[in-house]
Amino acid sequence: MRVIIGEDEALVREGLTRVLADGGCTVIGTAGDPVSLVRDACDLEPDLVIADIRMPPARTDEGLRAALEIRARKPGVAIVVLTQHLQRAVAAELLGTHSAGTGYLLRQRICDSAGFHRDLRHVHAGGTVLDPEVVNLMVAEKTRSGRDALSRLSTRQLEVLALIAKGASNAAIARELTITEHTVVRHCSNIYDQLGLQPSDNEHRRVLAVLRYLATQPLHADLARSRQGLRPCRDGTARPAGRPAARRA
Repeated sequence: MRVIIGEDEALVREGLTRVLADGGCTVIGTAGDPVSLVRDACDLEPDLVIADIRMPPARTDEGLRAALEIRARKPGVAIVVLTQHLQRAVAAELLGTHSAGTGYLLRQRICDSAGFHRDLRHVHAGGTVLDPEVVNLMVAEKTRSGRDALSRLSTRQLEVLALIAKGASNAAIARELTITEHTVVRHCSNIYDQLGLQPSDNEHRRVLAVLRYLATQPLHADLARSRQGLRPCRDGTARPAGRPAARRA
């Protein structure tokens, strides 16, 4: 896997380069600012870009803006935001228009190098990976109501929502379920209604629906494990020992 790193802190950049090399990845470029990151991603054509949210000059959301620009210019490049900053708005914006091949992980995930590399491979393969803390933030205090709402969804609606969680477009869902795109749109609208997700200029309902689904995976453990390829723990969850796994879709 050919990787470009966008990180302005030299020690973090060098450490991440070593971790990636140990896992069989080839770091083909590093960038300490968003302009260089976008340029390198377009010129070098990596398989995956790993970027921090905050980069020079203002250290606000320059890394995120660069990642979104790379996604717009090179939609086939997988994107992972790897940061110490947990921000709900970042997750919504990152996943809002194109969740396939996207990840949002906190830096402490690197400590579990095997799990970190699994997450990167999953994103590279077109999946979506969210740090558990990101999921918890996105659905804070809504998990119980989310479980109740999901239990009211029909089998077909759950099938549609599961495919959305995999990053499938409406056209892909229609092909998979042998229905029309109009029917998919109607199912999506009904799902949003059942989950209590109203239209908003500040939040993306498709993303919130997926996060609600991922946060309540124990209700659909067999489906979740079949998507994730994880073995169940005794308590019915599926995660590596000692650390909750990133949510993969």
